[in-house]
Amino acid sequence: MHEFMIVGVFVLFVGLLATGMSVPFAILLPGVVYLWLEGGIGGLHGLGLASWGSMDSYTLTSIPLFVLMADILQGSGLGLRVYGGLSRLVRRVPGGLLQTNIAGCAVFAAVSGSSVATAASIGKVALPELKARQYDARLATGSLAAGGTLGILIPPSIAMIVYATFTETSVAKLFMAGVIPGIVLTLMFMAYLAFAAITRPEVAPRDSQTLTRDSVLRALVDIVPFMLLILGIMGAIYTGVATPTEAAAAGCIFALVLARWFGELSWREFLACLKRSTLVTSNILFITYAAFIFSYAMAVAGVGEEITAFIISLNLNKLEFFLALFILFTALGALVESLGMIVITVPLLYPLLASYGIDPVWFGIVVVVFIEMGQITPPIGINLFVIQSISRGKLADVVMGTIPFHLIMFVLLGMLILWPDLALWLPGRVSGG
Repeated sequence: MHEFMIVGVFVLFVGLLATGMSVPFAILLPGVVYLWLEGGIGGLHGLGLASWGSMDSYTLTSIPLFVLMADILQGSGLGLRVYGGLSRLVRRVPGGLLQTNIAGCAVFAAVSGSSVATAASIGKVALPELKARQYDARLATGSLAAGGTLGILIPPSIAMIVYATFTETSVAKLFMAGVIPGIVLTLMFMAYLAFAAITRPEVAPRDSQTLTRDSVLRALVDIVPFMLLILGIMGAIYTGVATPTEAAAAGCIFALVLARWFGELSWREFLACLKRSTLVTSNILFITYAAFIFSYAMAVAGVGEEITAFIISLNLNKLEFFLALFILFTALGALVESLGMIVITVPLLYPLLASYGIDPVWFGIVVVVFIEMGQITPPIGINLFVIQSISRGKLADVVMGTIPFHLIMFVLLGMLILWPDLALWLPGRVSGG
């Protein structure tokens, strides 16, 4: 009877997702139903403690601050200035503005922490220019959708903060672990775009304008304040001067200064930023809360221990385990959005890491790369719809444009498996490990 109830709960969960129910409700409802079936009204008594424990987390307090900081920078128009500065610097590189898409996403990712915010911010600025200069529609939209995924790999990353909350892993170490893979993935994206532009010149018209000293200086004026903010935040975290939450709070203050000095932040826009940030943060924290309740229900049921025992009984080697993860996350990526993937899988998979000798920091980066792929995997890949809604073109063009970037992400996953130090070298170096 116990096993039938657990299977029924998972069937209910999948069914709710399939019917299109919002992810937090699809996660929360089956957990509450199981607790009620298992213990009646008395079984629900633990919800109070689980609810308090889920939100009583210092790590989570950095999320609204990072969200607000990114919204201030976006609302003040600084994203437009950064994109313009980058476009002047890379206009002569094969790929032209396509390279600016990736570079702009990488820079904005370093403050937004959000894939959707990155794709939307750069997409709104870039797509009108790309259309006016007759860039290939598939490559233009695909590069923006894929470039937006850098928002959850290049720190600070909201996905990493949520992962750290469930695994009690150091947020600072996760942030450091994402730096080198994020840079490598950015360079791989840009190398592909350069290759595409060289082999098919018609997809990216070359810019004939000369890069002068004045244009370089103007570009640096647009970019340098933004980069100083990023380096200040990450430097404070990496050196231990500030926690992620303290660094995010300082980042909000400096973002306000930059927005007033270099941008166009009015009081009306500032209030709008507060409202948008509240809505985004509420959605993230509600998903996290629902996941904690679901995890509590599964802990009561002993699902984690049973799954762990089952997988260990299969005697999978590490490579086979990674292959199973690949199948799992590929399937989930087509059905569940990014935070949903973390909160559904990580509490169940985390106990398995020790038996395979897998470093939880390294595993966090692998999970984030899988999530990146999910952001551009139909039918749920949210970046596809964000870019399609901005471009007002065909969704099929956006999907086809992201296929090469999918393949590049597979290459990065292979590199992480073959060379774990790609993610672990920097955290060990900075922490003295």
